[in-house]
Amino acid sequence: MASLETPVCDFGWKAPDFNLPGVDGKRYTLASVEGDRGLLVMFICNHCPYVKAIRDRIVRDVRELRTHGIGAIAIMSNDPADYPEDSFDNMVRIAREHDFPFPYVWDETQQVAKAYGAVCTPDFFGFNNKLELQYRGRLDASRKEAAPVNARRDLFEGMLQVVKTGRGPDDQIPSIGCSIKWRTE
Repeated sequence: MASLETPVCDFGWKAPDFNLPGVDGKRYTLASVEGDRGLLVMFICNHCPYVKAIRDRIVRDVRELRTHGIGAIAIMSNDPADYPEDSFDNMVRIAREHDFPFPYVWDETQQVAKAYGAVCTPDFFGFNNKLELQYRGRLDASRKEAAPVNARRDLFEGMLQVVKTGRGPDDQIPSIGCSIKWRTE
């Protein structure tokens, strides 16, 4: 299981559109999930220990960011053939167990992950209200274990700055996680 870091934020890069099936039976597009003040696109999965360590914090931060006008969506792009824990049925179960306050969708073809340049789970893309990338960093100092409860909330604070100024912080610490499990052709 290779651990990777996300690249530096490419400020101003425009969010690619998508149309993906959610665990709730609905389909989601960029327009259907964006908030008035911005959008958080997260690439996560079910099996990754980095994601498991922060799942509850993601839920907490998204709930709070919604009150500031930030929409959110979580995309699962892994190939479940080798990672059955990432199957659609397990996505449904995980979303329900953790009461996800955001759509959890499946990128079965992996085209959305490729369009975004996603490299790992978790990989966070924070956009302003013009859908221009402003944040590509970590949630907090967590790794395979959750950071202390009082750890700085990098993503949350970065997205609040986006809400207030339209621009993310100049200094961002990359997210680290398991590599996207790409299909072998």
